[in-house]
Amino acid sequence: MSARKTEDAPTTATSGALPRHVAIIMDGNGRWAKKRFMPRVMGHKAGVETVRTMVRHCAEKKIEVLTLFAFSSENWRRPEKEVRLLLELFVSALKREVKRLNENNVVLKIVGDRSAFPEALQQEIATAEATTSANTGLKLVIAANYGGRWDIVQATRALADEVTTGRLESSQIDEAALDRHLSLYGMPEPDLFIRTGGEERVSNFLLWQLAYCEMYFTETLWPDFDGDAFDDALNSFSKRQRRFGRTGDQVEQEKNA
Repeated sequence: MSARKTEDAPTTATSGALPRHVAIIMDGNGRWAKKRFMPRVMGHKAGVETVRTMVRHCAEKKIEVLTLFAFSSENWRRPEKEVRLLLELFVSALKREVKRLNENNVVLKIVGDRSAFPEALQQEIATAEATTSANTGLKLVIAANYGGRWDIVQATRALADEVTTGRLESSQIDEAALDRHLSLYGMPEPDLFIRTGGEERVSNFLLWQLAYCEMYFTETLWPDFDGDAFDDALNSFSKRQRRFGRTGDQVEQEKNA
């Protein structure tokens, strides 16, 4: 496996802390299947097993939030048959996994525009979220029919409604006001972004929330991304110095104070 950091990622060692929130683009399912002369959907099915692995590892390491990009708002452009099979896989995975997640104290949240999904899938989503809502462990967020631009636009519309109805003055609109209407409101922002499959872009994923996130890219295809590969990503994160606009000297002074 080869992994590459973005050029501007800080490399000075930190305290080795784990991220509170990991966000992942699960790329490479189709190519994994193609390499094995299998239908693309078999790669997506294999990718579900990797999701289980990541959920288990995050729960064991006490990571608070794991957000997975399952289906983007642009994925509707894929062949109709593949989209239909993806949605069917989503329904079956929800039915199969919700009991396991509930038994392991995992909270499931689906973010994205659900209105485009079939009614049966919308009902499965609502049932799965309700079943796990009282849990107190890992928060597993699945981004489905999600786009970062959509997220910002729908939040902006909500703010416009508040101004129109007199509940908010335009002068009161700031980052915090917008954040209240974003899909991940109430959760820590992602600390570590992982993309498997070799591509090095964020692909309209969590555009607002990734502002100060550490980036980690790997050639490993998602179905092959195992616990060791995840540990490599966490080890890379532990060596970053997170400055948030400050200088490296300032960060070191605060750490040693």
